[in-house]
This record gives sequence, C-alpha cells and structure tokens, in this order.
Amino acid sequence: MATTPQAPLRLRTQRSLAHRLILSTLTGRAVRFQQIRPSSLTHTGLASHEISFLRLLEAVTNGSQIVIGITGTELLYKPGLITGSAPGSGASGGVIRHELPADCIRGVSYFLIPLCLLAPFSKAPMNVLFTGPGVITSATPSGDMSADSVRTAILPLYAQFGITNNIELRILRRSNPNTSGKGGAGEVQLVFGHQVRLPKTVHIMNPGRVKKIRGVAYCTGVSASNNARMIEEARGVLNPMTGDTYIFSDVSSAPYPTSRDKAYSNDKGKTGLGFGLSLVAESSTGSLYSADLASPPAGGVPPEDIGRQCAYQLLESISFGGAVSLAAAPTVLTLMAMGSEDVGRLQLGKDVLRSDSIIGLARDLKAFGASAWGVRESTTELDGDVVVSVVGRGVGNVGRKIA
Repeated sequence: MATTPQAPLRLRTQRSLAHRLILSTLTGRAVRFQQIRPSSLTHTGLASHEISFLRLLEAVTNGSQIVIGITGTELLYKPGLITGSAPGSGASGGVIRHELPADCIRGVSYFLIPLCLLAPFSKAPMNVLFTGPGVITSATPSGDMSADSVRTAILPLYAQFGITNNIELRILRRSNPNTSGKGGAGEVQLVFGHQVRLPKTVHIMNPGRVKKIRGVAYCTGVSASNNARMIEEARGVLNPMTGDTYIFSDVSSAPYPTSRDKAYSNDKGKTGLGFGLSLVAESSTGSLYSADLASPPAGGVPPEDIGRQCAYQLLESISFGGAVSLAAAPTVLTLMAMGSEDVGRLQLGKDVLRSDSIIGLARDLKAFGASAWGVRESTTELDGDVVVSVVGRGVGNVGRKIA
C-alpha cells in the first residue's frame, strides 16, 4: 500500500533559515517558510545571502525543488539526494564553484558550517570553492565566525563521530568586510571527503582543563604591525592563565574585486581591508573553546582593543563551562540527533543551554521528527553544568555505496 507523502512543515519565521534547510535536507522533510520579513520597506523577503545559500543547496543535491513566492516572502523547499561534487551534478572537474554576490553581508562561515553538516551524508566527496566579490573570510558584525575558527574549532569535532579522513579547509585569499559591511572578494575551498553510514554515538562528559591556546592574527591590505600589536595585547591577558600560548601572524595583500562596481570597492580598486584575531583554547580532554573578533567595517578601532577584547571573549567562552562551546554546540547536537538510534550524552554549561540558538535548535529538531532532549544536573564537581541526553534519529547515508 502506497504511503501518503507528508505535507510540508510550515514555519513562520526565517530565523536560522540555513540550519532549518539543512535539517530539511537531512530528514527529507519538505518545509515551507512564510512571512519572511513582510513588513520591511527596504529588504522585503529573502536576502541575497539566503538566496545564494539556496543555490548552493541546489548545487550539492540532486532533485531538490525550490519555489520562491513572487514577493520573496514565501519559500517552499523540497529536498533531494545529497550528491556532493559527484560528476554531472553541477561540479566541474570535481569542484563546485560557488560565487557569492557583492552585497553579501554574512561571512563565509554562514555557508561553511551548514555545508559541513551535509558532507558526511553525501553520495560523493564534497569539494566546494567559494569565490566572487561577496566572500568574507574574517569575523563579521552579524556574528559569523571567521574561516580560521571553522578550521580550528569546528572541523576537529567531527573526529569524535568517526569522521576523520580527507577534511580540509583552505583559505586561498583573505578578506574583511568593506566599509559598507558588504563583500570582501576572498576565496575559500572546502574539501570534505569522508562519508559515513551513520555518525558514532558519543558521550562527551569531561571538559577537562585548558592546557594550551592557539590563534591566528590576520591583516589584509594594512600594515603588518597591526598583527604584532594584537598579539602582544592578547598574550598580556592570556599568559597568566596558561604558559602555552602561541598566536600565528598572517599578512596578506588586499584582493581586487572581480566586479568594478565602485559601491563595493575603494578608490584604489582594492577591497576587503582590515585585520582581526581568532583564538582557540584546547583542554586536556580535547574540548575546544573559540573567540573571534575583527576590525569594524567603518574602522576607528585600534588593534590593541581588538586583541584585548578577543582574549576576554575567549575567557568568557571558557567560563560558560561544558565540554562544547556555544559556537560549536549546534553542530555537535545536530550530529548526535542524526546519528544511530542510541542515546548520546553531552555536558553543556547552563548559559550555553539557555541561549536562544540552542533553544531554537531543540524546537527545530523536534519539529523535524527528532526526539526531545533529556536534561539533568551534572554529577561532576563543576557547578553550573548540565548533561543533555540526545536519542539519535538514525538518518543513514542513502547515497553511500555499500560493498
């Protein structure tokens, strides 16, 4: 007897649009978004970065259907099979080139983190090259982390789920937001070649103690002394906490935008000028805590302030407690929910669990058919931590070839 297909899940807000689309693709459940910025006079409906993300989903899947209302305030998405960079599915020479528009205000991590969640369930390896005048590799005022933090604080977490081989994030050309906060003309390549049938069930219960701190200070098109000033100020805050602190310095020239539109480039024809700092603390048990800060698009902030504030943000992230930081918790919880049908456990700080992003994620997972979480007080000596129990949904990689 034929089964009746499920009606699309109706959502009335575009909050966490990218992550909801990823959940839709992983679970195979169609979703309909309604009332997307209906009252905005200047930015009604889907933004340019959201449309670009939909095009990226279309490139890495086969059979997806995307229907956008005439006003842009409604979206219907019916997911297809995750194919990655398989031949004949939009890839050229095994690489999908995705160009971001010049008016993109989100960092490239807005696209990278959701794409990494799809990659383990793909039919073929994922190899995506982000190019165009809208690629921003630094942290952004909208809250996106830098590409450096994705590489050092997000990708290593996949090893705990048995996803380890051929994973690499290459920052080919750095960039910061322009003075308008849009675009940067950077270039980033994500290679994610490991596919699994099901992610392993994990029990991450011991945060450990911070043993070392690593970081990257970067500047694009400005004096290299900015890096030295950020590093010196950050080390002044962090050295009393741990002696094993090392911050790399990366100096690069500003890129030329592919578009000669003066609205997104300065008088010299270069774009993406600025500097920033990415810090990651690692504990004795492998827990990672990250912090990111970059110079504002309008400028006016000395590098000493950037270094000092980023160091304090890292200490704040560590003080939240738990075995996973706030920035990485959505990735870990999603993989746990998509894993084998067993109970996994994760220790989180109460401040992390009560954050809007984690509460919204729990509601979204429930809406897409995942089990509710179990929460109890931690029995360790760490006050303020809770243990979250997550039952896997058993989302298998239907495209993976089985020998």
